[in-house]
Amino acid sequence: MNEHLIEVQQLTKVYGTGGATVRALDGVNLTVEEGEFVAIMGPSGSGKSTLMNILGCLDRPTDGQYWLGGEDVSKLNRAQLADIRNRRIGFVFQSYNLLPRATALKNVMLPLLYCRNGRRSASERERLAMEALEVVGLGDRTGHRPSEMSGGEQQRVAIARALVNEPLLILADEPTGNLDTNSSQEIVDILRGLHERGRTIAMITHEPDLGKQAQRIVLLRDGRVADGGER
Repeated sequence: MNEHLIEVQQLTKVYGTGGATVRALDGVNLTVEEGEFVAIMGPSGSGKSTLMNILGCLDRPTDGQYWLGGEDVSKLNRAQLADIRNRRIGFVFQSYNLLPRATALKNVMLPLLYCRNGRRSASERERLAMEALEVVGLGDRTGHRPSEMSGGEQQRVAIARALVNEPLLILADEPTGNLDTNSSQEIVDILRGLHERGRTIAMITHEPDLGKQAQRIVLLRDGRVADGGER
């Protein structure tokens, strides 16, 4: 049985054909243990976003293997990948991706509506969403819409949404990219608090001051892991 939450072996992603091919990932090896907080860093074009898309089951590698929670997900079809995303991964994006007309509570409840693992009652979905919002310090903002909240608050709603399905992995893609310095630190503090409670977090960031607050930095360069790929 696989002992890592994430294990990637010789992961390759090639775009284009013939003379126009680009090797966005070129033999990446990476392991992440359950409960780790890892920052994935590297210059523009290093392969960070491509790796994040594959770790998040948003894309498949051209070659190589990816195990998540002991399951080889690298060869799954689109429907199977969608199921893995819903059940096992919580996403936090730079642009928040909240529904503008929905309240914070309803935005956080969304993943529960698509969950196939048992049908939860409306009251249970509301309770779980409330609990997730309280974890990120927004228990008093449940009825507010995104336009009534600051950028930092919107990102905290997004973190609550990522938490609500109790995922194996939280993937945060440049979660502070649209925020000022103070709000950025607040978001990283929340992620660190979740890590301290046992959550596994992989965060892509280009900001060294934020990356060094993770437990480990994985440095990508030219589609390869230059440092920190294994614990």
